[in-house]
Formats: sequence, structure tokens, C-alpha cells
Amino acid sequence: MELLDDTIVPERAHDVKARAREFAREHIEPNAKEYFQSGEYPHEVLEAGQEAGLVAADIPEEWGGRGLDLSQLLAITEEFYRADAGIGLTLQLASFGCEITYEYGSEKQCEEYIRPVAEGEQLSGLAVSEPETGSDLAGMETSAEKDGDEYVLDGEKYWIGNGVEADWVTLYARTGDDETNRYGNHSMFIVPTDADGYEAEHIPEKMAMRASKQAHITLENCRIPEENLIGTEGAGFWMLAEFFNHGRVVVAGHGLGLAAAAIEEAWEFTHDREEFGRTINQFQAVQHGLADMLIDFESARALTWRACEKVEGGANAGYWAAMAKTNATETAVSVAEQGMQFHGGRSVLDDRRIARVYRDARVPVIYEGANEVQRNLVYRQSP
Repeated sequence: MELLDDTIVPERAHDVKARAREFAREHIEPNAKEYFQSGEYPHEVLEAGQEAGLVAADIPEEWGGRGLDLSQLLAITEEFYRADAGIGLTLQLASFGCEITYEYGSEKQCEEYIRPVAEGEQLSGLAVSEPETGSDLAGMETSAEKDGDEYVLDGEKYWIGNGVEADWVTLYARTGDDETNRYGNHSMFIVPTDADGYEAEHIPEKMAMRASKQAHITLENCRIPEENLIGTEGAGFWMLAEFFNHGRVVVAGHGLGLAAAAIEEAWEFTHDREEFGRTINQFQAVQHGLADMLIDFESARALTWRACEKVEGGANAGYWAAMAKTNATETAVSVAEQGMQFHGGRSVLDDRRIARVYRDARVPVIYEGANEVQRNLVYRQSP
């Protein structure tokens, strides 16, 4: 069965989708189980992805990238996450946060920081969430105080992809305390990970997406030059809001890939497994369950690709991105749970793909803004 067909995908994304599928089958699928169980960082797969031009591919051509648009990124995402979410996340986090610099930063910043990522010489990261604050962007407490021609950073960041591996991170910090302008108190900075006062350690033993590494970062009197401010002071919240509109469409693709994987596993298992003298797909209850999985998946995929078109066109982007992210990621959770049920006791073995998908599917409903917050956005931004 081929769930991630091209018929709903814009023609301009067909070629890159085919290349991503081929890459996933050759490099991601064969290594998924090993990296999930070991929890190691998949350096070799990442290097292969860089050589294939499928990593950091959104970076504009003028800075060494391929300039892929949102539709093309979504097409890649479906294929990567169907193969394995942990490795897929590592490949996408290699350039995480770069969009903020190449959209709002200076030419000097792009030449120094963006080009090396596009050329596979460096890795980036995005540091937003904090130990006590996740979805409340206006409530982040990590501070950046101006001191002469430097900013001094103090605070903590948590769940930061590539916080250890990255050469630099795009960091969101408080630069003001104006209670009448809650959304104008934060700014974005480029922070080299070798800066004095920057310390990061891996968050250990996650239950899911184990091939991707997240970190706890502490910043203590961490000094960076004022030229590392991205754009203007106080504009950080709005930069992130736009960034997340695109990111949430991509995260919807995370959900679609995971859901497709769960359905593939459930379909194959139920058509091969025999109980009471027949394969279990012949029982009506199982047929109805599989039918519901397909209905939910196709509905989520249609909404996601519609949202992609809306966000690319700038048509109420926050509304469509939030809907797609919520629907697709929750679909992944529900079909993975049904797939576990069909597998019975075997579903709990971590050498089973369905077990890995079930655990991985629990994560995208949380990152890029928890789905409870996404529902707030849908309501508030409804046409």
C-alpha cells in the first residue's frame, strides 16, 4: 500500500519527494532500529543526507543552500518520518533556526553562520523553551543585558535540539520588561556554543525519538558581541511567530509520516496474522479499525497540504498551521494506538516498528507548541 502518493503534492515537489523516499529506504529505514535502541546520534546518516542535498535544503541559494519552499520541505518530511522519526528529526534539526537569520539577519551574519550550515560544515540549533516555560513565549526569563558593545546572557534553556552538537544556536532571550508591551520584550541572538559561559548537556534516556539529541543549556555571564543580535531588539516574539507558522506545517508532516508507518505495520500484520483459523483482517471489527485509520489519515493529509498552500500564500497562516499541526499529530497518536492494539502482546517489544512509532508519535503533539495552545490559536484566529 502506498499512502504517501504524489497526487496531493504540488508538481514542483515531486522530484525532491522521490529523492527523499529513495534516501529514506537506503539510509534511514535500515538503521532505524539500531539507533532507536542505542540512543546514539546518527552521524553517518546525517552526513549522507548532507551529501544528498536533503539537509538544510531550505537555505537560499545565495547562501549555499537549495532554496526549497515549504511544499518541498513537507514532501521530504513525510518520507523521512515514515522511515523513522528520530533520525528524521536529527536531519531536520541540522539547520534548525537558520530561517530566522536568513530572513531577518545581516549579510555578514548569513555569510558567517548560514553558509557553513548549508555547506554541511556546521550544525545549528534553536534555543527557546526553558525548564519552567514551554509554550508561553512572552514568559521566557533567560535574559540578555546590554553591556557596552556586548550582550550578557544568563538563564537556562531546555529540550534544545543540537544544544550539544551545534556550532551555534539561535537563542531567544528577554531584553525588556515593559508590562504594557508583553510581546515586545524578547530578542533573537546568535550564540556560538564555544562561548564562555555556555554549557550544555544531553537530556538522558528519552522514551522516544532516541536518535535525536536534546540538551539542557545553562548560560552564566555568557558574553556575545552586539552584532550577534538578529534584526532589531524587541522583535523576537514576532520573528518566532512567523517561524513557527512554517514549522508547524512541517510538524504536521511529522504526524503524517508516523501515521503512515503505523498504518503500514497494522495492515501487514493483520493480513498475515492468523487467529481462529483465518487472518485477523477478515474480522469485521479489524476491518472497521483499519478503515477508521485510513479515513483519519487521509483527512489529516488533505488538511495539511491545504494548510501548506495557505501558509505559503500568507493567508491567515497561524490559523491553518495550528489546525494542521494539531490534526496530523493527533492522528498519528490515534492510529499508532490502534496499530498497537492489533499487534497484541507483540506490540510492546522495542524491536517492533509499531512500538517505536507509538512512542515517537507522543512527541509532536507537544513540540512546536502543545496542541492545547494550538486550539487557542485556531479559535482566536478563525476567519
